[in-house]
Amino acid sequence: MKTRTIRRHRLVPHTVDGETELVLDHYDEQIPVPPRDWDRTILNAVTGGAFLMVTAAIIWSTASIGDLLARAVIAPAAYGAAAVFDLAWIMCMAVEWLARYDPQRAALPRNAGHVALVVAMAAVGAHGWIADQVAIGLIGAAVSGIAKGGWTVVLRHHAKPLDDRTQQWVDKRRAAAGGRLAMVAVNRELQRAQALVAAEAAALSAGNPESPEADPDDPDARPEDPDATVLPLASGPMSRAEAVRTAMDCGIHDPDAVLRYVRKVADSEAKPETIARYIRDLRKAAP
Repeated sequence: MKTRTIRRHRLVPHTVDGETELVLDHYDEQIPVPPRDWDRTILNAVTGGAFLMVTAAIIWSTASIGDLLARAVIAPAAYGAAAVFDLAWIMCMAVEWLARYDPQRAALPRNAGHVALVVAMAAVGAHGWIADQVAIGLIGAAVSGIAKGGWTVVLRHHAKPLDDRTQQWVDKRRAAAGGRLAMVAVNRELQRAQALVAAEAAALSAGNPESPEADPDDPDARPEDPDATVLPLASGPMSRAEAVRTAMDCGIHDPDAVLRYVRKVADSEAKPETIARYIRDLRKAAP
C-alpha cells in the first residue's frame, strides 16, 4: 500500500530550569494514499475533450460563416455575426447542463440547441456551396454536429435524473424558495411605495393652513403622540435604517420620537446612539 508523509504539529510540555511551558513538537506521519480513481480520471479527460471539440467547432464555423457573410458586409461585422451561430447552441447546452437533474426543464434548451445547430450547419454548408466546394462545406458542417454530439454524450453521463416522487419534492422546495425570493423584491417595492405615500401626505399636511400642525401656539391642535401620523408598514418587518428613513420622510425629526417609532415597527431594543447615527447619516446625505 502506498503512503505519503504529512508534517503534523502538537503541543508538548517542555521544562527548563524548573519552568514548564507547552511548545510545538513537529513530527512526520505516514498516511495511506487512496488508489487512483480511473473512472473519474477518464470522465474528466472525456469532458475536457468535449470542451476542445466545442472550441474547434466555434473556430471553424466562425471562419466559414464569417467568410460567407463578408461577401455582403465588412469583415468585423461578418465574423462577429458568424460567432452567434455556434454561441447559440453552446449557450443552450450550458443551460441544459444546469438543468441536468430536471429533465422537464432541460427539454427546452435541448430542443432549442438542436434548432440552432441545424441553422449553423446549414450556414457552413451554404458557404461551401457558394465557394464551389460542396464536399468541404458538408464536412465543415459536420464539425459542429460532431462537437454537439460529443457534448450530448458527456452531458447524458453527468445527468442524474430523479425518480418521480423526489422530483416532486425538489419542485416544491424550489417553488417555495422562489416564492420567498420574489417576496424580498415585492416587500421592498411595497415599503418604498408606502414611504412615498406617507411622505406625500406629510408634505400636503404641512402645507395646509387648516391643518392643526400649522398653529404651533395652539396646545389643543398639537397631537399628544408625535408618532400618531406614522403607521407601521403592513408589508413585513422593517430594518432600523428603513424605519428611520420612513419617520424622517414623514416629518419626524426629533431623535426621541424617531427612536419610539423604530422600536414600534422595527427593533424593540434599538439603542438611542444607533438611531442617532442613522439620523446624522440621513441628514448628511440629504441634498
